[in-house]
Parts: sequence; C-alpha cells; structure tokens
Amino acid sequence: MASQIHFLDIKGKPLLSRNYKGDIEPSAIEQFPLLLLELENGDEDLQYRPFVTSKGINYVFINHNNIYVCALTRKNDNVMTMVVFLLRLIEVLTQYFKSLEEESIRDNFVVIYELLDEMMDFGVPQITDTKILKEYITQDYYKLIRKTRQVQPPNAVTNAVSWRKEGIAYKKNEAFLDVVESINMLINANGQVLNSEILGEIKMKSKLSGMPDLRLGLNDKGIFSSSTNDDDTPSELGASGSRKIEMEDIKFHQCVRLSKFENERIITFIPPDGEFTVMSYRLLSTQFLMKPLILVNCKTVVHKHSRIEILCSVKAQIKKKSTANNVEIIIPLPEDADTPKFTSEYGSTKWVPEKSCMIWKLKTFPGGKQYHMRAELGLPAVVDQEMELLKKPIKVNFSIPYFTTSGIQVRYLRINEPKLQYQSYPWVRYITKSGEDYTIRTKQ
Repeated sequence: MASQIHFLDIKGKPLLSRNYKGDIEPSAIEQFPLLLLELENGDEDLQYRPFVTSKGINYVFINHNNIYVCALTRKNDNVMTMVVFLLRLIEVLTQYFKSLEEESIRDNFVVIYELLDEMMDFGVPQITDTKILKEYITQDYYKLIRKTRQVQPPNAVTNAVSWRKEGIAYKKNEAFLDVVESINMLINANGQVLNSEILGEIKMKSKLSGMPDLRLGLNDKGIFSSSTNDDDTPSELGASGSRKIEMEDIKFHQCVRLSKFENERIITFIPPDGEFTVMSYRLLSTQFLMKPLILVNCKTVVHKHSRIEILCSVKAQIKKKSTANNVEIIIPLPEDADTPKFTSEYGSTKWVPEKSCMIWKLKTFPGGKQYHMRAELGLPAVVDQEMELLKKPIKVNFSIPYFTTSGIQVRYLRINEPKLQYQSYPWVRYITKSGEDYTIRTKQ
C-alpha cells in the first residue's frame, strides 16, 4: 500500500516522515509542493482530487489544520483505501493530542513514530483502533522507557476480535440501541415533495461483560430485498400499501459478520465496548414520494418603500399520538429589514439580523396540529429586486421521538455470553429528525 508517510506544514516543509519499504527515495517528497501548486493552477476539475502523480510516484494527501499528511507509493493502489487510512491516522493522533497541529507534532515525535509503526507494517494497515493502541502506547513516552520489562501488546491485537479487549466486567449488563433517521426533503410552494431521502443509523452503547455474541433482528425483509412477500412486514412511509423501498449505501461496523448477513440477512456481532455505529443506510423512494412531516406554507408580500409582511402557517403531518420537538422554522428576510413585529398563535419568534432571517420556534408540536404566525418588518431601502427574496427557501429543523419514517423496527436483540451466562437488559429508542437539507420553497 504506502511506501512512505509524511507530515508537512502548509508550505510543504517536512515535519516528520516514516519510510516503510525503501523503494522510493526520501527526497521524492520535495517535489510535492511544486506538484500541489501545479494542481491548484490547473484544471478546476482536478483541484479537488486527493492525489497527484509524477515520475511513477503517487502522492495521496489530506489537508488538516494547515498540515498535509501525504502517503507515497509506486504501485497502482486503491486511492480511497489510502485516503481512509490517512483519515483514520489523523483521528487517532487527534484523540491522543486533542488537536493535531504543527506544534503537537513537534512535541510528540516519539509517540507518533510509535503509532506509525503499530498502525502500519511494511506499508500495510494493521491496528487503527485508538482504544487498543492506548493500552500499550501512552502519551508519556518516558513512562515506557522506565519500565523494567518490555510492554506487551494486549491480546486484542493478536486476537481475531481486535476491536474488543478481554476481561471487561460490569455489575449491571446493559445494551442501548438508538435507531436514528435523518430526513432530507425538497418541497415546493404547493406542498409537493420534489426530492427526498432518509439517512439512517443504528447506534449502540454496549456495557456488557466478557465476550458477548449479539444477534440483532430487524423487520428488514421488505427493506434489504428488492421485493416483499406476503408474510413480510411492509415498510411504511406515512401512507398506504405496497411500496418499493430501495436501501443503498449500507455500511456495517467491522464487528458485524458480513458473510452471515450476505447469505442469511442476519446481523450478528461481538460488540466493541462503549459507543459505536452498528449500521448506517440510505433509503430512496422510487415509485412514490413521501409526504412532508412538517409542512410550512409561507406567503410574503413586499410593499415598496414601506415594509415586508409575512403570513406563515405550519402543520404537523404526523400521527396524533406523535409529537415533534424543538421545531425551528427559519424564514429568510431582506438584509436591510428592521423594526420587526411578530404575532404567533403558539411558540416564540426571534429576529436574527446577522443572518438575515427570522426563526419561529415551537418547543412541542403535536401531530395533526396547525399554527399561524404573522410578521411585519420595516423596509427602508428602495427594493427593486423583491423577487430575489421569494427565491430563498425556508429551512425546517425538528426531531420526533419514538418514531421512524422508514418503518424499520428492532424485533429483538439477543445477547449470549457462553462463559458468564449473565442476565442482560437491552433498551431501544427511535428518533426521526430533520437532515441538513429539509427545505421548502416559497411562493413566487
């Protein structure tokens, strides 16, 4: 994979280097600043790629806190694999030193060399789990050299289960599962959904003793497969019947046995200790578009030389037994608006002049309810481009507990520890929230 790993400052001056194979001259890194300059001045489409090639040498790099972390190789390796390793290297060093900067690199040469030797062997990635590395590579190097005996790596390094150490013990054995789905949606002024997606994660906090073997059951037959059978549980997206949901970008934690999942659609794993993400996924609706969970209808009237008037209504299109929490409706305003006056049936409204917007907040929003708000703001300047205001979309933030939009449910979480045979307590929570792009176009 990588022949060399280099840390360089923002000007391209080397700070620290590790040569794994010796098949590339150490002076080859001196060409990197010139190659980077050529890349920045070249084709715009090439400026964002994380690699550059010169004289048969591939330079794969990442910029972090004005530091370049660069890997060199002569082989035609997978670039993204090297990028992932560099990102993991940065993450490990950040967890060691809190902030990976030029100063922290200069102050911790010895520890960084130790980590580079353990994380990669002859250019091949080995151990990238910070919890395991911290067991025998401490932040204080002098503690290591004063010990009378050689520090031995923990069993997890050579064990098949490298993400979990042996001997973990808890007085009360518990496992907490969180099914979190983020909704991205683009809605037009008439309330029609133009585009939508669900980004989901199944997160876990493990407080289990020993080496437990877990089996996670989901109502997944209608989701993991392209079609559903009569005995399958359908996925519901807020309306009726037989719908096709395609799950894409499924990613599992390294602890999940992929062969078991691919052959039998069963999720089994030995969990790491503490918090981690078991699985992430993305759902796209193909034959239909789901209805908005929070629908906003906003009408803006701009009176020239006078004021701007906004009439806004919001409706929670969720089941009556459900409640949306911390709802925020962010409405764009002209930059020169002033003297605001707000009247709302429910919630509070705040003017944020530095962001040229107003925010209508509803702490709790029961399903099926609808509320109205009216706002007036002064508009002292002459407005010739009032239509530009109407083109800016409204952004909505919210969270809905005890609810998943896709209909994914945890049917069971079986915990088996063959040696200890303890009683365990699994807990499951569900939450649906707005994603980074839940927007509504205003009427024009």
